[in-house]
Amino acid sequence: MAPVAVLVGPPGAGKTTVGEAVAAALGVGFADTDTIIEQRAGKPIPDIFVEDGEPAFRALERTVVAESLAAFDGVLALGGGAIMDESTRKLLREQTVVFLSVELADAIKRVGLGAGRPLLAMNPRATMKFLLEQRRPLYTEVATHTVSTDGREPAEIAPEVAALLRA
Repeated sequence: MAPVAVLVGPPGAGKTTVGEAVAAALGVGFADTDTIIEQRAGKPIPDIFVEDGEPAFRALERTVVAESLAAFDGVLALGGGAIMDESTRKLLREQTVVFLSVELADAIKRVGLGAGRPLLAMNPRATMKFLLEQRRPLYTEVATHTVSTDGREPAEIAPEVAALLRA
């Protein structure tokens, strides 16, 4: 079993919103690994970062991603930082991966300046710029398809992604 598609991209790319719409269009389930992590930990991701630390969060994320890739057959959205783990990237190379690309200006408009996002708590604009630069090559490395989301609404993006997956 494998997901129909795995959506990757930075915060603000639209992985959850677009993913839900793509799953509905394809008639399959949708799951977001960040939601699974929160359910498993029994607390929100910012609390995991503060109380347990980023390494504990990343270990839980790595486990949840691997389990989801092996057992979920719908559209799966990964957290923006999941791509940083080499073992995750190795697993993603065997999947249909859609990289939802977003540039800094649109990402900032969509996520605001750090509310509820632990890695954006300090100097959010500079941090977001750094994260985009650091992660973009990794998203590209595993992507089967890349879809730009800049200046576009989820209602425009989802049909494009669904069409790519049907082709």
